[in-house]
Amino acid sequence: MKICVSATGSNLDAQLDPRFGRCLYLIVVDSETMQFEAIPNMAAGATGGAGIQAAQTIVDKGAKVVITGNVGPNAFGSLSAAGIEIITGASGTIREVIEKFKKGELQRTGAPTVGGHSGT
Repeated sequence: MKICVSATGSNLDAQLDPRFGRCLYLIVVDSETMQFEAIPNMAAGATGGAGIQAAQTIVDKGAKVVITGNVGPNAFGSLSAAGIEIITGASGTIREVIEKFKKGELQRTGAPTVGGHSGT
């Protein structure tokens, strides 16, 4: 399964970025093989709509799950509409977060965790 994690760097040892729409990288990981693709988040510097743009990138990459620290209402709506499971409140390295997910230690988020235009 393809899982996307918001990240501060471009490899599996990078820390999870608590911001979704403005994270530096979106790391798409195959949870079975741990092969990954690091995608620079072009929306990170956007003046508006960063969450929606990041969500579209994830949809285009075929991810089924997003793991991040926080997610705003616009990104939450876009991801939910695409049928992508959203998990927030995670921390650690990308590798650690994927392992926690595989062990069932992370819980699905049912609503945005921050307000709109919060910079997260």
